[in-house]
Amino acid sequence: MDKQQQTSRQQRCDKWIFRDFPSDITIEVNGGTFTLHKFPLVSRSGRIRKLVAEHRDSDISKVELLNLPGGAETFELAAKFCYGINFEITPANVAQLCCASDYLEMTEEFSKDNLGSRAGEYLNSVVCKSLEMCVEVLQQCENLLPLADELKIVSCCIDAIASKACAEQIASSFSRLEYSSSGRLHMNRHTKCDEDWWIEDLSVLRIDLYQRVITAMKCRGVRPESIGESLVNYAQKELTKKSTLWNHTKVDNLIPGSDSDERVVVDTIVSLLPVEKHAVPISFLFGLLRSGVMLDCSYSCRLDLERRIGSQLDIATLDDLLIPSFRHAGDTLFDVDTVHRILASFSQQDDSDEEMEDDVSIFEYDSPRSPSQTALFKVAKLVDNYLAEIAPDVNLKLAKFIVVAESLPAHARTVHDGLYRAIDIYLKAQQSLSESDKKRLCKLIDFQKLSQEAGAHAAQNERLPLQSIVQVLYFEQLRLRNACCSYADDDPRTKHHSCRIHSGALSAQMSPRDNYASLRRENRELKLELSRLRMRLNDLEKEHLCMKLDMQKSSSRKFINSVSRTIGRLSLLGKTHSKQSTPARTDSRVIERSSVRVG
Repeated sequence: MDKQQQTSRQQRCDKWIFRDFPSDITIEVNGGTFTLHKFPLVSRSGRIRKLVAEHRDSDISKVELLNLPGGAETFELAAKFCYGINFEITPANVAQLCCASDYLEMTEEFSKDNLGSRAGEYLNSVVCKSLEMCVEVLQQCENLLPLADELKIVSCCIDAIASKACAEQIASSFSRLEYSSSGRLHMNRHTKCDEDWWIEDLSVLRIDLYQRVITAMKCRGVRPESIGESLVNYAQKELTKKSTLWNHTKVDNLIPGSDSDERVVVDTIVSLLPVEKHAVPISFLFGLLRSGVMLDCSYSCRLDLERRIGSQLDIATLDDLLIPSFRHAGDTLFDVDTVHRILASFSQQDDSDEEMEDDVSIFEYDSPRSPSQTALFKVAKLVDNYLAEIAPDVNLKLAKFIVVAESLPAHARTVHDGLYRAIDIYLKAQQSLSESDKKRLCKLIDFQKLSQEAGAHAAQNERLPLQSIVQVLYFEQLRLRNACCSYADDDPRTKHHSCRIHSGALSAQMSPRDNYASLRRENRELKLELSRLRMRLNDLEKEHLCMKLDMQKSSSRKFINSVSRTIGRLSLLGKTHSKQSTPARTDSRVIERSSVRVG
């Protein structure tokens, strides 16, 4: 293959090298051989001029150029320039030409309008005007470091990319400005814009150059959301095992620590994450953390991810928390220690900054729940579901289970049904637990915070310690007694039963088993009484409804009668004065008639 390339190169050179004079020098560049003439080369290249001058006495005919940037192909272009042959400078070769001209010393010192100045002019006037061209040049610079960095080629392209991205963002923001109906200027966030089209272009860069580009963009003020979107896109394309970022079920075929390049990528992306919350999806943060655990990334990298996740844990899902364990075979299925550190970070975070941002939470102290309380309740439910998911693991130690359950404050759980369910699953999987361990585990449950269904299940759960069952029944009785009192405070039968329940409370003189039987018996009686009270309440509600309907009917009749009487009075009011004498005569006649009859 090398011979074919050399033959092809020699054939190309024969087309533009004049043969009127025989060649007097041979240049070897990285395995390639060029048969050329001294005069055109020494007139442009200071390096070749010095080499020829040093061997003037021995009439040097062969020169070897070691480690020339760009190799034989770039030297061929430089030789064409020395011979005055036209060729096109493009983004694909401008970086090589700049580095080769520096190596060959093809500067203005030795010839006017030399190759170095021509390539530099193209870089500044053409390449730096286009973001795509800058990215292409940076790709070419990957094999030209550190010389390309010393010649400011890399920094020039990076500054141009950052400036272009920032300018596109500003222009897009102005294009979305519009006037509202009230005449005020505002930004329409629903308008679709393509100001972040550069995200796809940057994904082809090597990680070290990509890091420098993103850092420059941050300094120029590019939006954190755009930076985050670019990081997500780069991670998807750069990490060869990218499926682990979102699906922990596909990591079985991976070899932990198999590729150090991926470890560098994860460490770098984490260092570039914006400080603002929600700049990247939390699922992406969990994906990076999962990859960081798998690749054994640095402790600072994983700690930073755990802190970021902890600050917004209330929007996480159960699948996010299920981080596989990549340690020895005897360990748990999931990485419980990492989740515990995340929960610790969530519990220790200072919510004052978030509350100060919300004007409502500052002044409305009577609001039922502040944002921090809402987040706490969501995380408590998430932790209970996580405990239920990891509870069937036979390798899960009791201490780890308890430390995760206790990672949140006591007021985080308003209902303990989820925690009871997780503990019940753990007891079912760990049947060899001692009675003391069971009691220690069940102390986590506040049986007063169990729902009626969960309490009924716990009262018949044989896996629970006897002491816990007695507590469940006792609190169940208290709940039923309060319900009875609320339905019928004046019922003498209810008072009789409540007195009996109060007298049947736990006594130190009775054994636990006697207490257990007594409480269950009284519990059944209370349930029967409660059902009777509910039936009575239903009857009272029906009677009340009938009485209400009857009252409505009677009131309507009274209203009609009153209206008719009023109308009659109004009709007779106009005839009152005209008929006052007639009733007098009538009355006299009636009196006379009555007197005659009496006589």
